[in-house]
Amino acid sequence: MRPVINRCAPGSLDLMLPQAASEGIVFHSLQISLCFRSWLPAMLAVLLSLAPSASSDISASRPNILLLMADDLGIGDIGCYGNNTMRTPNIDRLAEDGVKLTQHISAASLCTPSRAAFLTGRYPVRSGMVSSIGYRVLQWTGASGGLPTNETTFAKILKEKGYATGLIGKWHLGLNCESASDHCHHPLHHGFDHFYGMPFSLMGDCARWELSEKRVNLEQKLNFLFQVLALVALTLVAGKLTHLIPVSWMPVIWSALSAVLLLASSYFVGALIVHADCFLMRNHTITEQPMCFRRTTPLILQEVASFLKRNKHGPFLLFVSFLHVHIPLITMENFLGKSLHGLYGDNVEEMDWMVGRILDTLDVEGLSNSTLIYFTSDHGGSLENQLGNTQYGGWNGIYKGGKGMGGWEGGIRVPGIFRWPGLLPAGRVIGEPTSLMDVFPTVVRLAGGEVPQDRVIDGQDLLPLLLGTAQHSDHEFLMHYCERFLHAARWHQRDRGTMWKVHFVTPVFQPEGAGACYGRKVCPCFGEKVVHHNPPLLFDLSRDPSETHILTPASEPVFYQVMERVQQAVREHQRTLSPVPLQLDRLGNIWRPWLQPCCGPFPLCWCLREDDPQ
Repeated sequence: MRPVINRCAPGSLDLMLPQAASEGIVFHSLQISLCFRSWLPAMLAVLLSLAPSASSDISASRPNILLLMADDLGIGDIGCYGNNTMRTPNIDRLAEDGVKLTQHISAASLCTPSRAAFLTGRYPVRSGMVSSIGYRVLQWTGASGGLPTNETTFAKILKEKGYATGLIGKWHLGLNCESASDHCHHPLHHGFDHFYGMPFSLMGDCARWELSEKRVNLEQKLNFLFQVLALVALTLVAGKLTHLIPVSWMPVIWSALSAVLLLASSYFVGALIVHADCFLMRNHTITEQPMCFRRTTPLILQEVASFLKRNKHGPFLLFVSFLHVHIPLITMENFLGKSLHGLYGDNVEEMDWMVGRILDTLDVEGLSNSTLIYFTSDHGGSLENQLGNTQYGGWNGIYKGGKGMGGWEGGIRVPGIFRWPGLLPAGRVIGEPTSLMDVFPTVVRLAGGEVPQDRVIDGQDLLPLLLGTAQHSDHEFLMHYCERFLHAARWHQRDRGTMWKVHFVTPVFQPEGAGACYGRKVCPCFGEKVVHHNPPLLFDLSRDPSETHILTPASEPVFYQVMERVQQAVREHQRTLSPVPLQLDRLGNIWRPWLQPCCGPFPLCWCLREDDPQ
């Protein structure tokens, strides 16, 4: 059963103008007593708009920064974004106590490129964290592709400014380049002091699920090659024995041995994937290979609490990258069968409980008022994660499409919640276009750092918008890529208060009339299964956030003016792109045994180096 969405108030999920702040002045010193903090929010609400220097004053405070990112969570899965059948009280509490963004956009609809953009503030096509041949994400831990060493993450800048930096959870941005221990793409090489979690990503294959990212496909390919070689061997034997084919026994033996090897490989490929990709690391050391799933959630919570306690005197940056709610939806027994939405709902509610545990730790350590918290998802929910009538993927509310669909709103519209007690106004709702890439310049400036000037940064500082000192987002245009192919673009026409969306390419849904690419793991970006639109499709998201009414020259008087302005913006954007190696193309995205991390002599990769969490 899908979540019930409140369709009587679509504005709650789309454009809502920020509340205007009253006039006044921001008090400059943030080193204040507890009694001063108790009336500071009221003072900010009364005095904010006369303070053009407010963001720079607050930047001087160097807050602790806690970033929470879900994996594959649909925007329609959360109570504060309109779901009234999924219990997410802790995430909802963040929104009640902070600022909620209703038009928050991921730079990609799949995890590897989206996370690269989040960390760097740049479209993934700029760093080469895209593909041109259908390899949408990193396929193996033992591949050579990953976030290039010349990219600058916000963690690197904050570390240079004296922050303790940590990443706990999912990485999925590469590990090694030339050997199994060079760690060229490792989080510690990109500005994090501490890493604990999965260098790859949780997958259905980690639990031998029928919903498989690569095991089933590899098994099918290996079985096909086995059948071909077995047929070749039998043909050679028959030809040899009947004297119809003048051949020695050596080709017969080699083809037969190759066929047996392929058959064995197809049998063991599932175990290879589990050991090769489904393991935990602490910094550069493998601690658990393969993972023992009953321990994973308690271990992650224990690690978060330990980091916060060690660094409570701050300042710190902690990025908690949840393994939830990606399949195989590993859920503790206490939450199984408790939601109204099956295993997926159980997993969402467990993640919300994890958020609550983290907030409790902040309270206990006295860190709540000095910590900026941000919650989001890397992209929209997966509609294709379905077996029979059971849905194992997220729900994207009123928005069309989902994970993997380059331009449709359901794959890129994500939650965006900021909480900073006493500094950000509680309950503010902002309907301006914002991006996950905006976190980069926002946290860099809050930490007193400088945004790099030697490269294009696509993110914009969110602080003026969050505080209410700016009415509009600095994003006039946002581009929506599928791999390296531009599928869509949006234009915020501020003088009209209109959000235009133009689709140049869309995937062909299967079967006809469906809302996703069922029968595939994910919709394609190019080839026969996409449609190139001429003229492009035009939607007015201000009035039609579900993208159901295609505008035409006959129905929209400014159709041609909008198309001309958007296409001009696309040309200007493309002129800023420089050729870079594509990290996700075949050469960087195939398994290489010499790059495979292993805690024993390869291929005997098995270890359990940490005790069960208390």
